[in-house]
Amino acid sequence: MTSLLFLIPAALFLGLLGLAAYLWALKSGQFEDLDGAAARILLDDDEDIPSDKD
Repeated sequence: MTSLLFLIPAALFLGLLGLAAYLWALKSGQFEDLDGAAARILLDDDEDIPSDKD
C-alpha cells in the first residue's frame, strides 16, 4: 500500500511530462507536413560535388 504513495505521483508526473512534450512538438510544427517527409526520402538529392584535385 505504501508503494502506491510513490507510484501514483510518479505516474502523474510522467504523464504530465509526456503531455508537455506532445504540446511542445505540436507548437513547434513537428506535425505540419507528414506526407512531405515520406515523399522526400524517395527523392535523389545527391549532387556531383566538384573535387579539388586539379
